[in-house]
Amino acid sequence: MLIRNASVLLGEDLRYVQDTSIGIRGGRFCDIGQENGADGEQVDCEGLLLIPGLVNCHTHVGDSVAKDVALNETTDGRVHPASGVKARVLEGTDDGHLVQFMRAACQSMVRRGITTFVDFREGGMAGVALLRKAVREVGIRPVIMGRIGSYQNAGQIRKNSGLVEPQKAELARVLQCCDGLGISGANENSDAVLKHYSQTPKLRAIHAAETEQSTKASRTVTGRSEVERALEMRPHFVVHMTHASPEEIRLAAAGTRGVVVCPRANGALAGGVPDVGMMLKAGCTVAIGTDNIMVNSPDMFREMDYTWKVAMGRDRSRIDPREILKMATVNASRILCRDVGVIRQDAPADAIFVNKHALDLEPMHNPHASVVHRVSESAIRAVMIGGRIVHGQI
Repeated sequence: MLIRNASVLLGEDLRYVQDTSIGIRGGRFCDIGQENGADGEQVDCEGLLLIPGLVNCHTHVGDSVAKDVALNETTDGRVHPASGVKARVLEGTDDGHLVQFMRAACQSMVRRGITTFVDFREGGMAGVALLRKAVREVGIRPVIMGRIGSYQNAGQIRKNSGLVEPQKAELARVLQCCDGLGISGANENSDAVLKHYSQTPKLRAIHAAETEQSTKASRTVTGRSEVERALEMRPHFVVHMTHASPEEIRLAAAGTRGVVVCPRANGALAGGVPDVGMMLKAGCTVAIGTDNIMVNSPDMFREMDYTWKVAMGRDRSRIDPREILKMATVNASRILCRDVGVIRQDAPADAIFVNKHALDLEPMHNPHASVVHRVSESAIRAVMIGGRIVHGQI
């Protein structure tokens, strides 16, 4: 395929190119700026803006079966992995129904331009298998972060109890069938367990400093910072950091590939909002996720808009909208070490075709700002994953 006459946000810097051609061969971008060498048909994309497919760097699609349940509960009351309402709902849900709702969540993401998502999947091997079944035929790229159903109490954490042999064996089996390890948090695991997790060879991530309560609980039980303990796992990235101190943010910047923030979910759970400006100043690579579908829709355009405006309202200073857009695209590529979220030579051909003449967008004076806070599902003409149109048409 040869895409002609398109405007494009190109490369890791999302450089705006007014009019160019891009080839697609073998499911990957090729021959950028040329009009030869591509496979098959030529498509005139006059009036369309081609942007990288969005990467939703943190989701829990399993709880899509529990949308807006227990609205008046605390964060732990709603989503604690062992004792929350979410855990009880998941346990009581038929597998077939769970697959149905997870598939619907994936279809919703595709329609909103999300081409890759990173899911913290509960339920061990069975939970991973259900998600793989749900994404089948949807076309979206999943990065599945599995876990075992082991959550320790305060006494076990104080005693520094480790995993027993059956749990170690289960962990090995889970890691064989998923892309990485997604841990609930340091407050459910002893240092011994976190250090055991640090030896796993695949992608590692953990929630940290999501709420004031979680940060206080860590110091009460262990006398140590929740973030400091989370870093014992040697995670490739940490999620939330909503209540992290400046020193903890510097530790994360130095000790991980980056931080994934989920501002709308934090707001919906009355947990505050992350200090994205501080993270950027500390040198963090910041990516964005939509978190629990139980409390938040998986819409990265709304997430970018919210992140941009809340940061300005909080700090009274502006973050370049291009930087916010990077958080939903190329920064995720850096954190995951996967070639996603970018339009460049030989990268997977994942992209969104945006109608520049949509009512909310025209005239488009600043393409990066327009994408961050004006694009919605209605402006999306088509979504491509791996060179195949999976939603809409061009």
